[in-house]
Amino acid sequence: MKRSWFVGGLIVSIGTIATLLAVMYLLPLDLTERSPVQPLAFSHKVHAGDNGIHCLYCHRYAPKSTVAGIPAVADCRSCHLFIAPDKPEVKKLIAYWDKGEGIPWIRVNNVPDHVYFPHMMHIRARIDCGICHGKVATMERISRTASLKMGWCLDCHRQHKASIDCWTCHL
Repeated sequence: MKRSWFVGGLIVSIGTIATLLAVMYLLPLDLTERSPVQPLAFSHKVHAGDNGIHCLYCHRYAPKSTVAGIPAVADCRSCHLFIAPDKPEVKKLIAYWDKGEGIPWIRVNNVPDHVYFPHMMHIRARIDCGICHGKVATMERISRTASLKMGWCLDCHRQHKASIDCWTCHL
């Protein structure tokens, strides 16, 4: 009798642990909003789409760094002193400049700390930004379009015949 209770309890415990592990595997690592409201209503559609400004004009660190970078307020201000200076969002931009503050953008695309993702290597390999970031030039508000989970990245590495060695992305 005691043995059957022990075996039953063991089976339930193993089942519970297996279920929890499966749920943890299936849940996204990042539970943040896929398209957060930003402090300024910046339109990639207007800048990259309508005006044809290339990604690297604003995200100029991408070819030489692990991060793409966000343009300084001064970069935005230099154009918007002359282009649409009376628009409400441009006035907000100028207010950040006047206060000497950076714009507190909310990060949209993020990988866990244990993942090494160098933008520079992907640019050197001529991987289009849209593969990870989607059709940014059509987005009014930026949105995360790729899961950025390990399986998604591995599929992309296989497709582009890049290394799938663990040390390529995990330090």
